[in-house]
Amino acid sequence: MENKIKHLEMIQGVITRMASNSFALKGWAVTLVAGIFALAGKDVDKIYFLVAYIPIIVFWGLDSYYLMQERLYRSLYETVRKQKLEEIDFSMNANLPEFNTKKNEYGNCFFSKTELWFYLPLAIVTAGIIIITHI
Repeated sequence: MENKIKHLEMIQGVITRMASNSFALKGWAVTLVAGIFALAGKDVDKIYFLVAYIPIIVFWGLDSYYLMQERLYRSLYETVRKQKLEEIDFSMNANLPEFNTKKNEYGNCFFSKTELWFYLPLAIVTAGIIIITHI
């Protein structure tokens, strides 16, 4: 039983790192967008403001990747949790074919509720600021 617990702890450690990376990316996205707006003046061309969308798109993509990896490791966790004690091999391979479900696909993660409810409002606020400053 000790081997199974150790294996589950190893997988949980990876899941925790993926979640903390995702949290850090969200913080950096907001910081960079706010920094771009702080550096931009009212007389700056609209193109400069459109640069604010670059971190939104890049961080949205990276965050989705980490969410996909987290979901894959959650699938591995569930598999190991159900394994018999003698089948524990300490494998950390989360790219097995049985984990490639629709929920674990990159596109599904990109448009997941957690991603949409953070990055879409950030993009809408960015558009609002661009419109307000250039009217």
